[in-house]
Amino acid sequence: PMPQINLRVDEQTERRLQYLSSRTGRSKTFYATEALTQYLDENEDYLLAKDALDEFTQSNDDAIDLDDVNWPV
Repeated sequence: PMPQINLRVDEQTERRLQYLSSRTGRSKTFYATEALTQYLDENEDYLLAKDALDEFTQSNDDAIDLDDVNWPV
């Protein structure tokens, strides 16, 4: 079996989730899982970018001007 978590939401969020679920035929669990996955993806990307910026800032390396970047076509 898949791991399970319990989640408490306010009434407005529950109504919105129920409406979306009933309109699309997808379960509330489907949408809650999708929303959580998207949130985690975005925050993990943010942390990766933040860590890379911190590493660059501490490295004392020179920045490259965007005009000097060879972008793939």
